[in-house]
Amino acid sequence: MKERKSDPAALIEADKGQQAVQLHLVDRKSFDAWLKGQPERVRSAAVGVADSAALGPWCLAKAAEALPEGRYRIEGASPGAAALGWLLGQYRFDRYKKEPSTKGPRILVSSDPARIEDSVLLAEATALVRDLVNVPAGDLGPAELEAAVRDVAKECGARVTVTSGRELDEGYPMVAAVGRAATPERAPRLIEFDWGDERHPRIAIVGKGVCFDSGGLDIKPSSGMRLMKKDMGGAAHALALARLIVKSRLPVRLHLVIPAVENAISGNAFRPGDILPSRKGLSVEIGNTDAEGRLILGDALTRAGEAGPELIVDFATLTGAARVALGPDLPALFVNDDALAADLLAAGTLVSDPLWRMPLWSPYEEMLGARRDALGPSRHLRLAALLEARKAQGRRGLGPPRGLPRFVRPLPPLTKRMLFRTKFQRLTKRKPI
Repeated sequence: MKERKSDPAALIEADKGQQAVQLHLVDRKSFDAWLKGQPERVRSAAVGVADSAALGPWCLAKAAEALPEGRYRIEGASPGAAALGWLLGQYRFDRYKKEPSTKGPRILVSSDPARIEDSVLLAEATALVRDLVNVPAGDLGPAELEAAVRDVAKECGARVTVTSGRELDEGYPMVAAVGRAATPERAPRLIEFDWGDERHPRIAIVGKGVCFDSGGLDIKPSSGMRLMKKDMGGAAHALALARLIVKSRLPVRLHLVIPAVENAISGNAFRPGDILPSRKGLSVEIGNTDAEGRLILGDALTRAGEAGPELIVDFATLTGAARVALGPDLPALFVNDDALAADLLAAGTLVSDPLWRMPLWSPYEEMLGARRDALGPSRHLRLAALLEARKAQGRRGLGPPRGLPRFVRPLPPLTKRMLFRTKFQRLTKRKPI
């Protein structure tokens, strides 16, 4: 198997007058008039877009995929935000193909060279997320995820710390419990990545790294298990965001935390009804072993909060209920700070990558306590989209629902994004945080 890695930086270049095919952008209103004014042989290509006067990120993606190899220039306009779609339209995952595509690059000549670097960094970040999620679980377990973090850290000059074995059992007992049923070569671990100047504001990024989720003893049906290689999408997203922050030279002190596990089944798997200790010192009753994400994130968020960050951003594939509510295109957002939520929603709209804020409804919190009568998983699962940032008092953040804020008290601003696709266009403005 040969893996062909595309290089977004090679797919866009500054306009220096080089020869290139002209791309004329037309929309429904302008197409007829444009066509009537063309000679029989036209040495340019017409590209249909929704609005030729306001290009969005994905306007050129299909053209980049369909056009033949060569150089192209948008006639009379800058690609602007559409440069990102041009780069991502050429993304291919060829690692397992015997004969990868031999189609050559389609290079965009841009009249706005100042935006090229940002477009390339976003495309590289997106490609990293896609590559990690596309690799099947048999080839990407906790060890391989650790290796990916180390590769990025080496490139960025960051420091990596990995906790495993007995130290993980003692320091991060919920991460250890979820991952203990896996084979030794796929043992659980907590991966940390530190970068930046101590004088700058500290931010923490946490990503759920369940490299495969069988559901544990509360096993998933085959239909639910089929795509569980993507259950580490939160970790992939967090790692790519960390790289993007470093490459964008943002003035922050960055702390990335990834709990990496496989939720497998064996004789020593954790069980429904078990009561687990946590790094925070709280005891957690297990209602369903397929709710493993909040367990590993509980320990990871505790670790992230110990360093006193001003912001915590938490990415996770939690849960299917959010997808039922919002569909595949709107990531669910849980935030404990209204001003931060407004900024995020506005930023998502600005880059055509919207979020949808979900409620953190305080009256539901009392339903999280353990029942003294029959203990069943349904009660906990019905609460699956609620609680995380509820306990946040004082500092803000993007964070998960489901009681996780209890593990990072006192909370900074806590933000949680529930990921269902790997678009990567948020939190990327090059300005101080």
